[in-house]
Amino acid sequence: MSMFKKLLASVGIGAAKVDARLEQESLVPGDLVKGEVHITGGDVAQEIDEIYMYVVTHYEREVNDNKVKEECTLVKYRLTERVQLQPKEEKVLPFAFQLPYETPLTMGRQPVYLRTGLDIKNAIDPGDSDFIEVRPHPLMAKVLEAVQSLGFQLYKVDCEYNRYLGRTYPFVQEFEFRPTGAYRSRLEELEIVFYLREGELEVLLELDKRARGFLGVLEEAFDLDERYVRFRLYDADLKRPTSAIADAIEKLIKQQLR
Repeated sequence: MSMFKKLLASVGIGAAKVDARLEQESLVPGDLVKGEVHITGGDVAQEIDEIYMYVVTHYEREVNDNKVKEECTLVKYRLTERVQLQPKEEKVLPFAFQLPYETPLTMGRQPVYLRTGLDIKNAIDPGDSDFIEVRPHPLMAKVLEAVQSLGFQLYKVDCEYNRYLGRTYPFVQEFEFRPTGAYRSRLEELEIVFYLREGELEVLLELDKRARGFLGVLEEAFDLDERYVRFRLYDADLKRPTSAIADAIEKLIKQQLR
């Protein structure tokens, strides 16, 4: 009977189970991911080689004119090494690690989830996935609010493969805005990419200008209509009114439109 149970456990029937429980499921990049992993033994004793946690997201990549989704592991955290688990035994292991500053926000349909797994030899490794809400860092929220106050409407947020603009990971998260006010006749769209670090936010603005006449068409053909502007905000800027940040952004946009 014991051998039969071992055989069943090796294919996942009557085997150990794992459940990660987060203290908070809503975080901002740079926050601590804290919680407990609850492990419940199955019908037979099992030796767990390691317990690991991944923070995972997806990004889109263009392959042969088709967009495909690729998975990206943002961080791998090893909770513990070898654990001996007896039948029906329950273990609770606390964990805490930092959510990377480059973690994309879960706006639109962008998923970010925590994947927990037990590494058990000669068996199907049991796992557990938990979706995390990733909210804008306060500095990001300031910029997004400021841009919208200038008459730009957010219409698309996605993660795109970009080796040139990506830093730690091979993608960037793009926030695409369309002008609804004074800039509607001069700009096609405004894109924002954030680079967050401790105490600092670097912002990349990309201005896509509307073509004007033959010269404008030529510029578009050679991708010369794309204009990049960079600026930085620091923790001290959180005390500044959003209107002051909006004024600074508008000044940069006007400089590029001259």
